[in-house]
Amino acid sequence: MKTLKILILLIVFVLFGLILTNEMMSFQARHYIFDTTEAIPKNKVGLVLGAGKYTQSGHINSYYKFRLDAAVELYEAGKIEFILISGDNSRTTYDEPTTFKTDLIARGIPENKIFLDYAGFRTLDSVVRSKEIFGQDSITIISQQFHNERAIYLAKNYDIDAVAYNAKDSYNHHRSKTRLREYFARAKASIDVIFKVEPKYLGDKIEIQ
Repeated sequence: MKTLKILILLIVFVLFGLILTNEMMSFQARHYIFDTTEAIPKNKVGLVLGAGKYTQSGHINSYYKFRLDAAVELYEAGKIEFILISGDNSRTTYDEPTTFKTDLIARGIPENKIFLDYAGFRTLDSVVRSKEIFGQDSITIISQQFHNERAIYLAKNYDIDAVAYNAKDSYNHHRSKTRLREYFARAKASIDVIFKVEPKYLGDKIEIQ
């Protein structure tokens, strides 16, 4: 019985920590996330956080589509001059940045305005590499609001002056799973900040101009 009580208390403690961390990140990001191009400040570079174009069922991933739309909206509104796409390219058959680039060009974005970060394996890597590799101390992050809030938290704690533009959210049947994963992702982000975890890869600097 004593062991069961300890287990229950441990579970309650973990759940409380997850909820507290989640709410803290949302609260801290509230003044740095924007829903309209009119309200958001201008930055030189917009950082698109990667996503796969297709779901496992073969349909277009709405998170991908809406992030693409958001990047185009910001560029056409003159709120960013360049687009930095950061995503996973860890396998020869999977290349998030190049897929985004191809679709951005098809939407009318000039190729010389697009930069690719192939080592954006997770949000921390994407955010920190925007500064350490691509030289941006100030940046506009582009993703859905729940993701932007975590990215803003990371950016502020790694001395990056960031704002974020909220792409349209997805309301498919996988949404609840995504939100549940986000609780754990935020807990991991807070641990990474405490221990000042660095990206998996850095490398040579790439100047955006």
